Amino acid sequence: MPKTSNTPASTILILILLVVFCPLAIDIYLPAFPVIASQLAVPEQHIQQTISLFLLTVGLGQLIAGPLADKYGRKPLTLFGMTLYGVSALAASYATSFEMLLLARLIQGFGACATFVCAFAMVRDSFNANKSAQVMSYLNGVICFIPALAPILGAWLTLNFGWQSNFLFLASFAFISLFLVLFFAKETRPENTLYQGKITDFSRFIPILKNHVFLFHAMICLLAMAVIIAFVSTAPSWLMSHLGLSTHEFTVWFTINAVLSILASFTAPYFIKRSTRKALLLGLGVLFFSGLLMLTLIGFNTPWAFMLPIFVASIGFSLTLGSAVGKALEPFATQAGTASALIGVMQMSGAGLLVSITLQFGLSAPLLVLMHLTLLVPLLILLYCDKTQRLHPSS
Repeated sequence: MPKTSNTPASTILILILLVVFCPLAIDIYLPAFPVIASQLAVPEQHIQQTISLFLLTVGLGQLIAGPLADKYGRKPLTLFGMTLYGVSALAASYATSFEMLLLARLIQGFGACATFVCAFAMVRDSFNANKSAQVMSYLNGVICFIPALAPILGAWLTLNFGWQSNFLFLASFAFISLFLVLFFAKETRPENTLYQGKITDFSRFIPILKNHVFLFHAMICLLAMAVIIAFVSTAPSWLMSHLGLSTHEFTVWFTINAVLSILASFTAPYFIKRSTRKALLLGLGVLFFSGLLMLTLIGFNTPWAFMLPIFVASIGFSLTLGSAVGKALEPFATQAGTASALIGVMQMSGAGLLVSITLQFGLSAPLLVLMHLTLLVPLLILLYCDKTQRLHPSS
């Protein structure tokens, strides 16, 4: 479709719908972690792994989903992903062991990956590079509503109907969304989209990986996402089990963080429109500051000492992600699905795998988040020292 300012409202609404799938599957059952661990007779650390491993399959699935989106179109793949997501959510609701729950979550990740890659490809289909970055920031703002609303809904469902009702809700959401996409979504794949070779020919990703602009910004996405995953994975245990917060108090802290993220995400396009480079430097700088704040407050064993740096990090994340993703996809107008898939692999699977590994270190939640924030420092230095703008060329 033409990349004009007159993009149909239905496309925007479908984009909003698609980006909700992944975060909803992460955040809705966070308040249920202690209950699930107790009923399935496993440590809470096991339940934490259902998030990072879910994201691992979200990313890995895009190695196939990206080329499929370029070959067959965004809409057919979206419908398939929603179906898989809904069926696996139903399976999770009937899980009687941790192994059954984990398997269902892994399959659900493959379903979520289709909606994820198609959403990013549709943005690249519909908007130019600068506008794409702004739209992605707006979508990130929509995503930030989920951590505000989903834990509240999940807590209510868990208290009144048991933890299984969280997954029944996800299944219902998937099937209702499938109906809406089937009848109201339009295909956005450009007619000149390139597709060559077999779906499983992963050599198609090599030229994209060799693009230094893509690789640099994809690494930023990976490490920034790892910060968020590390926080989300460990916050329920740290705040509720370690610090003794109630389910209600936990959701209040998450809601405050989500509201700040929403405000930051809808403010970020203003900075991105002026300069994606300056916006990215600002975002990484804010993330660096949040790490210093976490280090300063790490000796205080209170909720605010943990959440205040997280509030700052959420603002930095909002500025960073829109700028980085938009710039990473900019060189690949005719391979948006494949390029979106690759950045999704790095952002989801890479970050999920990294956090799965670091969770084994047995660090406290503040230390784990601090370690992941520290990993972003070399990229901030590289971008700041890149005076020739080789890593982040002007649009």
